[in-house]
Amino acid sequence: MTDATLFTRVRRGEPHSSAEARLAQLWRGAEMLWASPAALTGVAIIAALVVVALLAPLLAPYGPYAQNLANQLQPPSAEHLLGTDEFGRDIFSRIIFGTRFTLYIVMLVALIAAPAGLLIGASSGYLGGWFDTLAMRITDIALAFPRLILALAFVTAFGPGLNNAILAIALTGWPPYVRIARAEALTIRRSDYIAAIELMGASRLRIILLHVVPLCLPSLFVRLTLDMAGVILIAAGLGFLGLGAQPPAAEWGVMLSSGKEYMLSAWWAATFPGLAIFFVCMGFNLLGDGLRDILDPRQES
Repeated sequence: MTDATLFTRVRRGEPHSSAEARLAQLWRGAEMLWASPAALTGVAIIAALVVVALLAPLLAPYGPYAQNLANQLQPPSAEHLLGTDEFGRDIFSRIIFGTRFTLYIVMLVALIAAPAGLLIGASSGYLGGWFDTLAMRITDIALAFPRLILALAFVTAFGPGLNNAILAIALTGWPPYVRIARAEALTIRRSDYIAAIELMGASRLRIILLHVVPLCLPSLFVRLTLDMAGVILIAAGLGFLGLGAQPPAAEWGVMLSSGKEYMLSAWWAATFPGLAIFFVCMGFNLLGDGLRDILDPRQES
């Protein structure tokens, strides 16, 4: 079969093999993403965040820590697009470099919390019994506390600092992933697919890691994308309270904390870092909503 014929059949929704079925699903997903202005907006915002973080030294007109006390608290102008802060530092440059802190926080929290929650949830749903009961009760206890309050408790115990704040956020972020992975695993373990693998003599560990976990990934990825806005807000909140990134770091929460002192006389010092947080959180939420519509197996075709 030629590639052109395969492409035509996939577009018409007439796949006749598992490979063609997967290609058809990807094609429908791409069409749904393209047809969703909100999802495309989210993709554009996140892509812009990544590009700005990678090219920060080229895009920023000044260094993020370059001080000029003669220009302190200058309003937005041609020289300083978003004005300057109390030390004469260019706010536009600091916001650009702040994208690196944001991506650093998001990636580390995702790499710590999501795999831990996925493995615990998948094991709990597949194994059941006492392990499921114990895992769910611990998860319920963790979910009983507001996430920000629990993060404050952890970071107070660890001490202030960016890495400690990331660890605290990750330690409060795994329970939702456990719930989602467990729900998926409960359905997966009753399938004929898993029954056939068990009849072939595969070990429980192999089934969990190679068969149950991969099937839980779509729902988990959607939750992860939606959760990133909350991660950014908590990290900014910890920085605002002086428990996260520490001055003079060009982190948006730290910038908000220093800018709040000048809200009446220099509104730009806190407004623009706040807008940066708002737009990035909106981008992750829009992207998560779009991915949920695409990856949800119950979505109508």
